[in-house]
Amino acid sequence: MHDLSSLIAKKLGVKAPPVRIDSQAKYGALSRGDGAIYLRFPHKGYREKIWDHAAGYMVVAAGGVATDAAVNPLNFSRGRYLGLDTGIIVTNQKLMPALLKAVQKSVKEKALPL
Repeated sequence: MHDLSSLIAKKLGVKAPPVRIDSQAKYGALSRGDGAIYLRFPHKGYREKIWDHAAGYMVVAAGGVATDAAVNPLNFSRGRYLGLDTGIIVTNQKLMPALLKAVQKSVKEKALPL
């Protein structure tokens, strides 16, 4: 769903290209201030695994915000899968309101469920 991420970035005025690195490294980059937003909208049928997000989530949670795209907290108590119907969004407290607005508008434009 890179087109959805691109649409969200456009709504936020992001000019920089996306950085393609491992999920955990993206969480670390955000926590260090090397990035501002991490969007993860997997292809239909893909299920997010907890080991791809749990450690990074804890690092970001110390100073950032990580939720699913419907603004629900990530639930790591369901076994090996996160059980998401939506994507994952990660940023800092300051950017979260603008990011949520862009995500919600973009998802609506693409007629995707949240």
